Amino acid sequence: MAAALLLAPAPVAAQTAVQIGYIPVLGSAQLFVIDGEGWAKAEGLDLQLIRFQAGTQAIQALAAGQLDAYLAGVLPLLVARAKGVDVKVVAAGAIEELQLVARGPLLAAAEGADFKTAIAKFMESQGRKPKIAAQPQGSVPDTLLRYWLQVENGIDPQTVDITGLDIDAAQQALLAGSVDAAVLREPALTVVRDRLPQSKVLVTGKQFMPDQPGSVLAIYQLASPKGAEIGEKLLRLHLRATELIRTHPEEAAPFILKALGAGILTEAQIDRALAGSSASFVADPARIIDSVARLQEFEVKLGTVKTATPVAFDLAFYNRVAK
Repeated sequence: MAAALLLAPAPVAAQTAVQIGYIPVLGSAQLFVIDGEGWAKAEGLDLQLIRFQAGTQAIQALAAGQLDAYLAGVLPLLVARAKGVDVKVVAAGAIEELQLVARGPLLAAAEGADFKTAIAKFMESQGRKPKIAAQPQGSVPDTLLRYWLQVENGIDPQTVDITGLDIDAAQQALLAGSVDAAVLREPALTVVRDRLPQSKVLVTGKQFMPDQPGSVLAIYQLASPKGAEIGEKLLRLHLRATELIRTHPEEAAPFILKALGAGILTEAQIDRALAGSSASFVADPARIIDSVARLQEFEVKLGTVKTATPVAFDLAFYNRVAK
C-alpha cells in the first residue's frame, strides 16, 4: 500500500477556464505567445481562445457575459461601457498599428500631393469617389480614418466612400482592386507588399496619430474574485510576452505564425512583420490615455455612441502588477 501511494501521480491543480476574445492581428501576439508557451496552464488558467473578425463583434459576446477577457481594439469597449458592461482595460497591446495603403489611380493621384488634392484629382480622372476599406463603424480603423480625414486634414468624409469590412475581407478587397485603399495592420501589410508590390503606404501609424491606440487587454468584472484572479495572472503573462516579443521576436514568431495562419502566411512574412513592429508592442495603458480620449470624443460627435461613457482604465491595477 505504501509503495502504491508513493507511485500515485500528484493531483492536478484545478484550472480556471478563461474565455478570451481576440482578433487575428499582430497586436494580439501576446496572447499567442502566452498560449503557445504554455504559461497560462502553469498559472492555473485554461485559456479558451475565441476568434472574431472585428472588435465590434467581440463586444457583443462581452456584453452577453460570454467572455472573461478581451484582446482587441479599444474603441468598441465604448459600446460595452455605454450598455453598462463592467469591463476595464488593464494593459495596452500595441500602438500605431494601423496604416493607410493605396494602389492604382489613388496612389498616382497622391504622388506629390496632399490627400485633399489627391481626392480631387482622383474624382476628376475616375469620375467617382475613391473607395477605402476600413472595419465596421465603431472600430478603431473606421474611427481613426474619419478622424484623420476630418479633424487632421479638414476633408469632408462624404468625398470618399468608406467601406466597413472584416479584417480579412479588407485585405482581399485591396488585393483584388475592389477598393482603392485600405486601413490595414500587420501581418496584412506584409502580405499586401508581397502580393501587390506596386502598392504603397500613404499614411503611417504615427502619421495617423502619435501613440495611436490599438489592441488592449480588458477584463470582465475585474473587481470580482474570478476577474481579479484572471486579471492579475493574465496581466503578468501579458507583460512577460510583451518583453519576449520586443527582445526575442524569433522566439515568439512560431506561435504567432500558428495562430494567424500557418499554411497561408510564411515564416519569412511573420519575421518581417515582427521586425518592423516589435517597438509597437507597448503594455503600459497610460501611453494611450490621451489618444483614446480624442477618439472617444470624436465618436460621440459622430453619433457612433450615444452615451459618453469613457472606456475604463485601471492604471492602479497595472502599476501594482507591473512592479
